[in-house]
Amino acid sequence: MQINAVFFDFDGTLADTAPDLGHALNRQRINKGLDPLPIEQIRIQASAGARGLLGLGFNIKPEDQGYIKLRDEFLEFYTQRLCHETRLFPGIPELLDQLDALALPWGIVTNKPARFTHPLIALLGLKHRVSCVVCGDDTSHTKPHPEPLLVACEKINISPSDCLYLGDDLRDVKASLAAGMVPVIARYGYLGNGLPPESWGARHIINKPQDMLAYI
Repeated sequence: MQINAVFFDFDGTLADTAPDLGHALNRQRINKGLDPLPIEQIRIQASAGARGLLGLGFNIKPEDQGYIKLRDEFLEFYTQRLCHETRLFPGIPELLDQLDALALPWGIVTNKPARFTHPLIALLGLKHRVSCVVCGDDTSHTKPHPEPLLVACEKINISPSDCLYLGDDLRDVKASLAAGMVPVIARYGYLGNGLPPESWGARHIINKPQDMLAYI
């Protein structure tokens, strides 16, 4: 198939954000007299954002009393330490260099809110390279709904069927398939829903970022 663009999920696919997200969660736990959680445990829920991490750290759901206050505190702590330990995953810089060398546009489609995504993209040195960015609050629906991926395609005027989408969560695969895009699973990512990636419905799974070149 002809591939004319590549889109990436952000947390757990393009960038390893778990250390800074985990720092915010553990700061809350320590403030409440609880032991910090190990980063290995935090990584599993890092792609699920505040909802997943607060569920992990405090066994609380969005509909529970006190959730909003806890969420707002978490996001404030995260804002204060947005990119101290966050890094592009090993192999991602080289992959992006190769996509640029091929003049193949690439973009970011994430459920992460714009107020965190855009500063991180700038801090990671990607602001002037990325062809388009669609954040979690840019569309009426978030993944697993296909709308964010369809909007991304509209932004760069490329058909979804000519695009790959690399993600590390079942919702990424569901959104890709619903949009008519080819999903690729990042096995090196967070993989946080407990189900084996082989069961998610994607034909392609990669172990490292540069494996994407096999599909281009």
